[in-house]
Amino acid sequence: MNAPRALIVGMGIGGLAAAMRLREIGWEPVLVERSANRRPAGYFVGLFETGRATAQRMGVLDAIGDRTDTGSVSYDIDRSGRRRPGMGYGDLPGGPRLLLRGDIEAALHDAVAPRTEIRYGTTPISLDEDPDGVNVTLRTTAGDEVTETTERVDLVVGADGLRSTVRRLAFGPDARFMRPLGHIIGATILKEPVPGHRPQDGVVLAEPGRSVWTFPFSDHRPGLLFNYRTDDEDAQFRRPPVESLRRAFGPEPTGPVLEHLLGQFEQADDYLFDSVHQVEMPTWHTDRVVLLGDSAWCLTLYSGMGASTALAGADLLGTLLQRNGGNISRALREWDQRLRPFIALQQRNGRTQDLTMFVPQCRRDKAVRTFTQTLLRHPFGRRAMKPLVTRRFKEKSVDIAAV
Repeated sequence: MNAPRALIVGMGIGGLAAAMRLREIGWEPVLVERSANRRPAGYFVGLFETGRATAQRMGVLDAIGDRTDTGSVSYDIDRSGRRRPGMGYGDLPGGPRLLLRGDIEAALHDAVAPRTEIRYGTTPISLDEDPDGVNVTLRTTAGDEVTETTERVDLVVGADGLRSTVRRLAFGPDARFMRPLGHIIGATILKEPVPGHRPQDGVVLAEPGRSVWTFPFSDHRPGLLFNYRTDDEDAQFRRPPVESLRRAFGPEPTGPVLEHLLGQFEQADDYLFDSVHQVEMPTWHTDRVVLLGDSAWCLTLYSGMGASTALAGADLLGTLLQRNGGNISRALREWDQRLRPFIALQQRNGRTQDLTMFVPQCRRDKAVRTFTQTLLRHPFGRRAMKPLVTRRFKEKSVDIAAV
């Protein structure tokens, strides 16, 4: 018998992990990617125990590595440059590994590429599903040449990100599923250290409705992340990104550190400037099409669980397809039912507790943040806070793909 064939759209973490797992269970995956070649390494991500357990089971955890700098110290600063001991991302309970997105993608790519067909510059333009499979029309662009082909597959996996083409073709327009959180992010990589700080130190400037973070790595230049709340997302994109950032962090004088970081963003060779959304859907699948990762749920970077859930979702998908034999629709139903409560919890936290950790929404949030950090710096305070903090981060350690 011929192996069942899957078209996987998107060569991010979820798409590569799905290709790896489907190959392992005897499927023939084909990966297509809109970009003309592999994406650059990208920016900061955290990998919590949910993702680490999955990566370990898949045999790629060692290749992913860990860029956490154990000698790093994090500081909360104000605009004048005054600082006090703070809490960086690597200090969170659960000990997330600090990585670049590309670290995970590279480890998966090395495992997948030798045995998997990969097509760059290719995207689906139509899906025609019937009970026995899906006819997919693909458009491939190579230089000035554009070709279209229609192919037959048993399953389509949409792992093509927040603004997913597969989701639009199979489920409807973005506006039906994308929930705006009213925040904008700007991310890049620092070329120069923060004035007055060591390269391996992290800084956080957090004010009501806006913040800026740096993320130090052990063997890479630090990451930089701006965040701010807005009531008019569209207006933010009618100006150059750095101008929108300066308006969001005004009208007060920037001070030496914030001015330096804004200058670094303006001079960056590459950056991300985007609005923040979650994806909310009543189902992530039809009988023959399934969405995975940001295409399906987009937890946002504030949750810290995007990479972990993309890995876990792909791992679980492979396991349930194998257990259900040729009954693809039943496997997808079981996959959705098992993941949904876990993802719903991550989404709730992502738009409440996780969001306010990155961007205090009001003066009270700022005061709570400062008070909590003060407590955690003292032994008695750490003991008093431990049950609450442990419970708060326990859900980021669930091995949801272990069945």
